[in-house]
Amino acid sequence: MSAVGDDHTGSLTMTAARRPSWRLDTIALIAGLGWIAVGVFTLQWPEEGDFARTPEFGNAAIGFGALLALLSVAAGWSPVIATRLKAVSRWLVVLAVWFGVWEAVTAKYALLPMPFFPPPQAILEVFLDDWRRLGESVWRSFALLGGGYLVGAAVGFITGVAIGWSRAVGYWVHPLLRFVGPLPATAWLPLAFFLFPSSWSASTFLIALATGFPVTVLTWSGIAGVSKAYYDVARTLGASERFLILKVAIPAAMPHVFVGLFMGLGGSFAVLVVAEMLGVKAGLGWYLQWAQGWASYANMYAALAVMALSCSGLITLLFKLRDRLLSWQRGLVQW
Repeated sequence: MSAVGDDHTGSLTMTAARRPSWRLDTIALIAGLGWIAVGVFTLQWPEEGDFARTPEFGNAAIGFGALLALLSVAAGWSPVIATRLKAVSRWLVVLAVWFGVWEAVTAKYALLPMPFFPPPQAILEVFLDDWRRLGESVWRSFALLGGGYLVGAAVGFITGVAIGWSRAVGYWVHPLLRFVGPLPATAWLPLAFFLFPSSWSASTFLIALATGFPVTVLTWSGIAGVSKAYYDVARTLGASERFLILKVAIPAAMPHVFVGLFMGLGGSFAVLVVAEMLGVKAGLGWYLQWAQGWASYANMYAALAVMALSCSGLITLLFKLRDRLLSWQRGLVQW
């Protein structure tokens, strides 16, 4: 009986040890309470001005805080929720403090002058009331950026492969690359708008130019850096020159190519804004200039936020493509 009792007690102890213990995510709960406090402060404290979307912002903050509080409780039962909250909960606390201070120094106490420093509800008003114009600007910018970026990436990739593989091509193209490449693409603005028939085509050329130089240089570096042993083994097995380029040189150079694509995307975004400010009649750059001309700083900040999120999202997509094509290098470069 004693042995049976000991076995039964031991099994209960092991079962209890295996059972996961419920644990509240304290930081996420603090973040939720912070957002609720921001919402209550926004709704209840009197304003130094008249802002139409104050109720929407206050209620949204309270709703978001309540959701975080519920998720902090649910994290005790769901490892997935717990992992996601752990990654962002500290930032959510900081953002709650930031939005609370922002609301206080603008809408509540007017410590920062309007219209240069609008409160959060003024930014929200732009997204709710001017979403058609802002959405059209985003679409036009993406269309222009996509065309220029794809052209620049394709031309830069082909040029980089040609320079890295052929000494004859490198002899003629390399000096031109050293002369034209280091110049910022925006320096070609007057010439581009004179040579091309439309502002759209001129802007596409400038974006392609900003993209093509880093892609060319990094692709060339990747092709030139491939170990000669790879070529020797392939030639021993009877590989043709086309096979050496497509199946040996290019795959080995792909990590360098993606670095060039990342650099080109950042440079193309900078050129996009400048080009749209000068010639294109729609897009985020045009929207920024229009908002600045009317002293609509809330619209300008909303466009900057959309621009930052768009650029970050495109780089994230490019990283996912890189991780898919180069799974053996997953995690070596972080974003």
